[in-house]
Amino acid sequence: MFAGKTSSLISRMQSESANGRSSFAENTRNLDKVLQGLCVSGRLAEAIRLLYRTGLRLHPRTYSLMLQECIFWKDYRRGRRIHAHMVIVGYVPNEYLKTKLLILYAKSGCLETARFLFNDLVEKDVFAWNAIIAGYVQKGLEEDGLENFYGMRQTGLRPDQYTFASVFRACATLALLEPGRQVHGVMLKCQIGDNVVVNSALIDMYFKCSSICDGQLLFDKCLSRNTITWTTLISGYGKHGRAAEVLDSYHRMISESFRPNNVTFLAVLVACSYGGLIDEGHKYFQSMIRDYGIVPQAKHYAAMVDLLGRSGKLKEAYEFVLKSPCKEHSVIWGALLGACKIHGDLDLLKIASKKYFEFERVNAGKYVVLANAYALSGLWDDVEDVRASLRESGMTKEPGYSRIEVQKEVCFFFKADKSHQQADEIYQVIREITSILKDAGYIPGLSRN
Repeated sequence: MFAGKTSSLISRMQSESANGRSSFAENTRNLDKVLQGLCVSGRLAEAIRLLYRTGLRLHPRTYSLMLQECIFWKDYRRGRRIHAHMVIVGYVPNEYLKTKLLILYAKSGCLETARFLFNDLVEKDVFAWNAIIAGYVQKGLEEDGLENFYGMRQTGLRPDQYTFASVFRACATLALLEPGRQVHGVMLKCQIGDNVVVNSALIDMYFKCSSICDGQLLFDKCLSRNTITWTTLISGYGKHGRAAEVLDSYHRMISESFRPNNVTFLAVLVACSYGGLIDEGHKYFQSMIRDYGIVPQAKHYAAMVDLLGRSGKLKEAYEFVLKSPCKEHSVIWGALLGACKIHGDLDLLKIASKKYFEFERVNAGKYVVLANAYALSGLWDDVEDVRASLRESGMTKEPGYSRIEVQKEVCFFFKADKSHQQADEIYQVIREITSILKDAGYIPGLSRN
């Protein structure tokens, strides 16, 4: 229906404009109506094609509706085309549309443009601050997200639930317990109601900051729970290897008639792997398919391979991989590779290494994983081959690091790092811990400079 209206509208506009019977304002009003109708009926692509064919400026309400559709459907490429149209026809967006564009670019990860739009706003409301904070956090720039949160607080604006959800995610990723607690206090003062999204982010933050008791206490106080809240609790215990608590929480979740999702089952399977619960792992894997109709993803199969591999059932793990519909995914071969490293099966390690490396070669981390796997098995010629391949590819891997917060000071540690003012004392403690672990039967991995 709209296709016919679109063609007739363009023909009529061209004809009437040529004969002087149609004003510019009337043409724009007609175009606005058609474009709004196309958006409401879910025909965004056709709306944008029409927009470019006419070359007319639109009413702000029409631009807003089209941008909102792009944001809702995560169609950021078309959103940028709408912005380009504004520039082409010389339309200067008002503050409201600038905020819409800011949200679009922040969600798409184009933070440079988002920052420009943010700085260009005369008055920055909570929506603009939320967009820029969330944009940085989603891009992995959590420190910048927190800095913007502090900047928002200095303006006197009152954060809302979306602000706190982003900030708690940033604190969780950075494992910043004290700043997280301070933001939690601010949230209580702002009298944010019982919100599932915020509570889930807060529980996740406490667990990732190793404050397990606070995470459980907060969960117990939640008045409104859903699958996400329960999954956050289960995943939290799983990250700490607390298999008993994971399974207990899972069964409580089921008893309260909540339906687990694929993330819930992934946490349960990983917990079974850490706990060496082979029979339970198989049971939950089958339940996921049979009872809930959830199609296992590559990570679920990898968790099962890890479960079998950690328990020394390498042959069974290898057969499971070959029968898996995800056998062409690197994560499942990576799980088998890890099991071979643990148990020193050189023949299977070479097979797993070859398949693991076969997928997504343009990943510097994979070269490092392979080199380490060969090194642990004493295959130094293979180590040199992998390192040579990495050098020839021109790829580089950013060094890994650890971070810890002590008395509100965050310390970073890189491999062989001696820059810390207490480096000598730190290495002495590491040597003492290593000695204790060796006495308990720990065998450190082989290494060679």
